[in-house]
Amino acid sequence: MSEGANREVHPAVFVLDARGHPLDPCHPARARRLLAAGRAVVVRHTPFVIRLKDRDAATSTVEGVQVGIDPGSKHTGLAVFTGHDGSRTGRYAIRLDHRGAAIRDRLTARSRYRRRRRGANLRYRSPRFLNRTKPQGWLAPSLRHRVDTTMSWVARLTRWAPVTAVHVERVSFDTHALSAGRPLEGVEYQQGTLAGYEVREYLLTKWGRACAYCGKQDVPLNIDHIHPRSRGGSDRISNLTLACIGCNQAKNATPVEEFLKDKPVLLAKILRQAKAPLWDAAAVNATRWALWRALEATGLPVHTASGGRTKWNRSRTGAAKSHTLDALHVGELESVTAWPSTLLVVTAAGRGTYARTIPDRYGFPRLVRPRSKRHHGFQTGDLVRANVPAGKKAGIHLGRVLVRSSGSFDITTRHGRVTGINHRHVRHLQRADGYGYKTRKEADRHD
Repeated sequence: MSEGANREVHPAVFVLDARGHPLDPCHPARARRLLAAGRAVVVRHTPFVIRLKDRDAATSTVEGVQVGIDPGSKHTGLAVFTGHDGSRTGRYAIRLDHRGAAIRDRLTARSRYRRRRRGANLRYRSPRFLNRTKPQGWLAPSLRHRVDTTMSWVARLTRWAPVTAVHVERVSFDTHALSAGRPLEGVEYQQGTLAGYEVREYLLTKWGRACAYCGKQDVPLNIDHIHPRSRGGSDRISNLTLACIGCNQAKNATPVEEFLKDKPVLLAKILRQAKAPLWDAAAVNATRWALWRALEATGLPVHTASGGRTKWNRSRTGAAKSHTLDALHVGELESVTAWPSTLLVVTAAGRGTYARTIPDRYGFPRLVRPRSKRHHGFQTGDLVRANVPAGKKAGIHLGRVLVRSSGSFDITTRHGRVTGINHRHVRHLQRADGYGYKTRKEADRHD
């Protein structure tokens, strides 16, 4: 790597022309000068987007940007970068936090309510049998949510920046090939695809990135045969685990039953976990394939890669482990010159609920919500700025608003919640769009 590589830079500002067409992102300092000179106006607060008054995309030179996507079970990383000849420069980073677990819990609760109503002495409803077939490509709502929210943000980025290509991880690792029983012998076992990163990434995910015998984390981990090869153990992925250097040397060729004879609970756990498939990885892989098909439908050039290659790229550039840095390192690349020092954390919060009642623990309604969500022109979740001239709450409060029909609002700022703000002192910055936003520092670089 050349001197000055992997330096951290400020996140870029998205720029639109006078007609709303995307231009190349610019440095924040340049955006401030354009706003101060009156040549630009603010279009969006978060992410920050400006529109030039005196510029047209047809007469401007637009080089374009690319988007990297690292799909995950709970978080998805998105990176906007520019690059030439295999070198990439990160311009903006987004970590999208999914709410698949909340959707799953809501569906489970709905199923229990329905089961209870069917068993109770209520009005008769004729059974339905003709609407149970799932269409081809169907995904559970908690999985479909990951695809939809990711595609929603890809569409937003294409509106704010001239996206020319998308790079996405289509698989973390080939679970079918790893579990097919093919022996990992010779060079493939010692180094493997991309120096063993496919196999190691699978084992790191399955065993929680910790030693299976002592539970140590953040230490070098070796691949260990649960049943030693010298005693008839196979090279299947189901017979492999992770062990720290100390446990690996202490176990050596000792049968696992003898090595853990004083720890029967741990022995049973390891044997059970070794045979259990990696269900979460299979679900994520199914989601990634659906995401890839949706990206292909946009008409943008889509380049695919595996998680093993992403990890190999990070090991060469010295980047730390994070979803956004993984998104920056997806696919084929030679070097990464810089990445944003901060990232935007986008949390899928939903847009409320259709239910007008909240049930208690027995299923009886205990609260009735108003029909309208908007009061005095505001809705819960809007990003607002309140300027209170006098009183105990005097000052400027910036954050998310919680509305009431009485006109007395609460505002959640980064310092805490401020209650009892009159709606006359509140002004809109950005309307609620189903997401919560906050910024955080990017992961520290490791040597």
